[in-house]
Amino acid sequence: MIERHFIYFPESIVAGDPATVGLSYDDVSFVAGDGIRLHGWFVPGRSDVTLLWCHGNAGNISHRLDNMQLTHSELGLNVFIFDYRGYGRSEGTPSEQGTYLDAEAALGYLGSREDISSERIIYFGRSLGGGVAVELAVRHPPHGLILESAFPSIPYMARLVYPFLPISPLLQTRYDSEAKIARVDAPVLVVHGDRDDLVPMEAGRRLFEAARDPKEFHTIHGARHNDTYLVGGGAYWEALRSFVGRLEL
Repeated sequence: MIERHFIYFPESIVAGDPATVGLSYDDVSFVAGDGIRLHGWFVPGRSDVTLLWCHGNAGNISHRLDNMQLTHSELGLNVFIFDYRGYGRSEGTPSEQGTYLDAEAALGYLGSREDISSERIIYFGRSLGGGVAVELAVRHPPHGLILESAFPSIPYMARLVYPFLPISPLLQTRYDSEAKIARVDAPVLVVHGDRDDLVPMEAGRRLFEAARDPKEFHTIHGARHNDTYLVGGGAYWEALRSFVGRLEL
């Protein structure tokens, strides 16, 4: 319970939906393997490639609407974003294993749709969602994996935030992406701001170094932890667009 208090910051009030930012969407309800009912939004794009979006540890999917609108406009992909258990309209209480089950259920939902290609799904993991996306990629190899502002593990973050407290060996929550990412059999793009005030760019570099080829690293100059898609400008969107384009070669 103490770990959950310091790791997960869910909000239950959903403040808007994709229509708020001018996007057509399907309001989706689906069930995780342990029976927890989850909620998400599927936004159709101009491509048969789908972005499966694993968000960070705070708020809920409604707090990503402006980011979703720009992603849809700049990349043209189908976007499926979902809330982990305990976030937004999703039932339950968040946990590491729970978020893994939630991502598997989200992928299963996409596999049930006849209007998309299940072989052309890119996992996008932001911050804590990077740990969720890496675990999913180990279990179910994606078309590609994008990690943005992600960290190597929870113990790494504990040592960073509480350098004088020897708590990292005691943590049960791990999200140990650095140990797992070498087992991901897919192209990887790591994106990180060089002024990230929560997860330093060195953290993203560690993930990049641990990943297998083919892999790419893109520095977002001037970006902090939560403004990557705004500060990155055209170079940011071109890095994502180029990565997606190379997957098609």
